[in-house]
Amino acid sequence: MKKYVIIVAGGKGLRMGSDLPKQFLPMGDKPVLMHTLEAFRRYEETLQIIVVLPREQQDFWKQLCQKHSFAVEHTLADGGETRFHSVKNGLALVQEPGLVGVHDGVRPFVSVEVIRRCYDLAKVQKAVIPVVDVVETLRHLTDAGRSETVSRNDYKLVQTPQVFDVELLKQAYTQEFTPFFTDDASVVEAMGIPVCLAEGNRENIKITTPFDLKVGSALL
Repeated sequence: MKKYVIIVAGGKGLRMGSDLPKQFLPMGDKPVLMHTLEAFRRYEETLQIIVVLPREQQDFWKQLCQKHSFAVEHTLADGGETRFHSVKNGLALVQEPGLVGVHDGVRPFVSVEVIRRCYDLAKVQKAVIPVVDVVETLRHLTDAGRSETVSRNDYKLVQTPQVFDVELLKQAYTQEFTPFFTDDASVVEAMGIPVCLAEGNRENIKITTPFDLKVGSALL
């Protein structure tokens, strides 16, 4: 079965407080995005990797690849106005039936076990997302301007890669964009398709702030 992953890396680094987009920030001996691609290459050598980057960042990325002698094979797609449009651009390069994952470029610590679990489940379930338990106490903001404690057992934290049957995801992305499409699962669910939950790994953090970068460096 043909397998793809679309790695979305369109961040601008605003929350990082850096002029350098967060996916290009150095972590250890190479940029964050390179660590992410290597995680998927460790999963499967034949996985087709599609990296979605804003067009104005692509030359810089190619320079980084040359500088670091980065040899993980991948194809570039142009980033769009929103994450929704970026994923849609990446999907345009998916030509064969099979499975396609969508992953955040700044989640370099996804484990091979989680990647494998999501792809294996998607063979049967068609739509799979990794999640982890909520460990903090949660409060819900009410319309009256107050807040109330809610059961954390009723909630999960969502990660990536989110893995789908190719034809299913392509069909989902023919829908018109709405602000409620915050991830790929929300796009698929808008068609009435249920999404299966898989166990994620807590280290699979999203590098978006200077603190996250420190944690990532420690994890390395």
